[in-house]
Amino acid sequence: MFYLNSLDLPVLTGIVVWSVGFQTAEDEAVTWREKQKIVYAAQTPPGTKKDTSLLLPSSYCPEYVESSWYQWWEKEGFFRPEQHRLSHRVDQTFALCIPPPNVTGTLHLGHALTVAVEDALVRRRRMQGYRVLWVPGCDHAGIATQTVVERRLLRDGGKRRQDFTRKQFLREVWKWKNETGEEIYHQLRRLGASLDWSRACFTMDPGFSRAVTEAFVRLSDSGLIYRSEALVNWSCALESAISDIEVDSQELSGQTMLSVPGYKDKVEFGTMLTFAYPLEGHDGEVAVSTTRPETMLGDVAVAVHPDDPRYQAVHGKHCRHPFTNRLLPIITDSVVDMELGTGAVKVTPAHDHTDFLLSQRHALPRLTVIGGDGTMTPPCGQWLEPRNAPIMRLEKDYKHGCKQCRICKCLNEMHCNVLYVCGLSSLLSPCLSRSGDIIEPLLKKQWFVSCEEMAKKAIQVNWLRSLFSTNELSKMYLRLPCSDWCISRQLWWGHQIPAYQVEFPNSTCCSGRTDIYVNTHMHVFIGYTIILSVTDPDVLDTWFSSGLFPFAMLGWPEQTTDLQCFYPSSILETGSDLIFFWVARMVMLGTELTGQLPFKQVLLHSLVRDRHGRKMSKSLGNVIDPLDVIHGVSLERLQEKVKEGNLDPRERLVAMEAQRKDFPKGIPQCGTDALRFALCSHKMQGEDISLSISQVLSCRHFCNKMWQTLKFTLGVLGDNTTPVATLGEVHSLDRWICSRLYSTVAECEQAFETYELHVVTSALYSFWVHSLCDVYMEHVKPVLLQQEEEAVVHADTEHHVRARQVATSILYHCVSMSLALLSPFMPFITEELWQRLQPFGPGAAAQTPLCLQPYPCSSQLVRLQPSHLSFPAVTLFSAIFQKLIHYNTVHCLRFSRLM
Repeated sequence: MFYLNSLDLPVLTGIVVWSVGFQTAEDEAVTWREKQKIVYAAQTPPGTKKDTSLLLPSSYCPEYVESSWYQWWEKEGFFRPEQHRLSHRVDQTFALCIPPPNVTGTLHLGHALTVAVEDALVRRRRMQGYRVLWVPGCDHAGIATQTVVERRLLRDGGKRRQDFTRKQFLREVWKWKNETGEEIYHQLRRLGASLDWSRACFTMDPGFSRAVTEAFVRLSDSGLIYRSEALVNWSCALESAISDIEVDSQELSGQTMLSVPGYKDKVEFGTMLTFAYPLEGHDGEVAVSTTRPETMLGDVAVAVHPDDPRYQAVHGKHCRHPFTNRLLPIITDSVVDMELGTGAVKVTPAHDHTDFLLSQRHALPRLTVIGGDGTMTPPCGQWLEPRNAPIMRLEKDYKHGCKQCRICKCLNEMHCNVLYVCGLSSLLSPCLSRSGDIIEPLLKKQWFVSCEEMAKKAIQVNWLRSLFSTNELSKMYLRLPCSDWCISRQLWWGHQIPAYQVEFPNSTCCSGRTDIYVNTHMHVFIGYTIILSVTDPDVLDTWFSSGLFPFAMLGWPEQTTDLQCFYPSSILETGSDLIFFWVARMVMLGTELTGQLPFKQVLLHSLVRDRHGRKMSKSLGNVIDPLDVIHGVSLERLQEKVKEGNLDPRERLVAMEAQRKDFPKGIPQCGTDALRFALCSHKMQGEDISLSISQVLSCRHFCNKMWQTLKFTLGVLGDNTTPVATLGEVHSLDRWICSRLYSTVAECEQAFETYELHVVTSALYSFWVHSLCDVYMEHVKPVLLQQEEEAVVHADTEHHVRARQVATSILYHCVSMSLALLSPFMPFITEELWQRLQPFGPGAAAQTPLCLQPYPCSSQLVRLQPSHLSFPAVTLFSAIFQKLIHYNTVHCLRFSRLM
């Protein structure tokens, strides 16, 4: 007996132990050596079944395994609910929609996680005999796609959107959509997603567009959509309104320089400035504090707290504006914070949300001084000068940084006692979450959805108790603000708002399905002979159409067969970052328009981050294309992809340097099955997922383990594939492996029902590697291989023949059932290996695919308790295996016999 290095454990020879644990750091990665690429070269026309009668290659190669299977599955219609003709079918449905990826670009690992999780759920239900519908689709993503196309046109041809007509520009966007959409669908197929492609849906397809128009008209007719002038979040870079939920607030502690789209240099934010307004008709002044001095041109009042003793004497008096000469009333309101700045604040209703509410309470006018492009409006070009002061101008094209400096300089010239306070404790600066553009509150006429009543309807009768998978998520949803939702966008790409400006003496806006409908309706309503209607040029917020996806994809508003059979969906699975953007809006719109929740349950997964824990971002160079992990890619090609993208030169350098550090030798070929299994091996809820390529590589080694197991199994099977009638005469270890199989199936059943896929993958990995390979197969090898020294004694004995039959049968069923268990996670290798157990050659009848075989369930298995075993070494082996895994050690242990 000898010992394993520093491990104080006895070495037992005869068992081969391969410890391939899931590593947590790249420097602990499984050593990678370039593998020989084996190509499936048989002549297989697209859509025909792969020839599995060919000799099994010596080692696992993803390129060989993944060839031809998907085309056969798709052509045969195995993914369609109409395929529901299985002998084990049940009278139940399972439906869900894939969160439609944006056509802004190709998929990344976050999308791959969604596909891996949803496909595992879908494939299991299909194997259980459910009628399954999983609908693919893409989202037009208005703001994001238009921005990408604009950058491309500027980079390739030096042209801006304004150089095109709307029709010409939309032609360019559709060209981009067709290219990108095809690439996205190709990626989904390569990921093995068992989607029903006959029902593929794009959010601007004619049928979907009809659903969007119908939804708008119905909500407008019921008074839930209205048009009004209100203070909205405005992106000056996009020159469009933005919904509240798309605005991030970054906290600034004092003076901060920020990068803003459209500005070459960084712009200063976070500095508190104090200046004084002179009192009208009295000596003295009122000092006000602000971080937005440029908006003082739109000031209409000064507000103080009614209980602030410093300003009791000036209640009801007025200040004189130094530039415009307007009288500014001094009002009192409890919203004023007496402790912030001087305790007196300037009121600019057209450029601040709090001031807008003040103007409503105190009947104050609203003066817009900043335009939609971020420049000052024409009324600010000429200020009314004081009697003895020179005329001063603020040029119209001054933007944020310039206009602040200009205002401060002029205030000093006007002797307004300007004072800078750089030590501001904290400030929330609003910016667009997608681009980082600083948001300006502007007064605009926009279309809004009244959300309060819809939200109340959606959360009544305790529906949310069963909607979300955890109480925490229910509480999160209940905290959703019910403020009205601005749904109009000043873009060209998207669903044009189905509203029309009807031109007659008292012109008005009305919604309608077509302009002909509007003209006819307004003629009847008003009585004018000739009425001209002009379509609203704005488009709808992308999330409005996305919120209709669960029922619009099924043909709503028509009462289609799909809508009747598969609505509401069984589950919605999506990223936790979309709970407010998408989930809540689907709940409200679905409840309002269909009378029921659009799905019965919500499953949220965590975000995928890189191995350093950073959010994946193109500017960081850590966004990984799933196909690069599947096929492998060189560092040179990764760098070329960055150069082909739309990053600015500074971001491009950062991204390329990050790639050189993280992938100095590129990314090795891992295969689809390994990627899917690695993604599902992480706990979905809780902390974000930090995925490293080494983890995927470990799963590829697991694929090779499966490959070698089947090679051994096929070598010993012969004709002995008949099931064992009774287990009464089998050996202890045979009974033990059957018991382990039963407990694994039971564990998978329970974990699947609670959506703990990481528990399922862990149980299946442990059974295959540690129980089946490391213990059982090593024990039965002498029996199955009839080694020479045993053949003389045992060759002709009935006992040995029976033992070989039992071992062969048990091995066959363990492998066959394990392949079925793993199929939802690893569809390609399991199909390849399972079909090898039922060889198929040219001219033979095609076997039913594994994806339509019954999924193993514990009720069909004989339960054997491990306590019946008279094999004490099993416990010792388990301890050794766990110890080896803990130390990430790979050892080969050999000895002659176990028993």
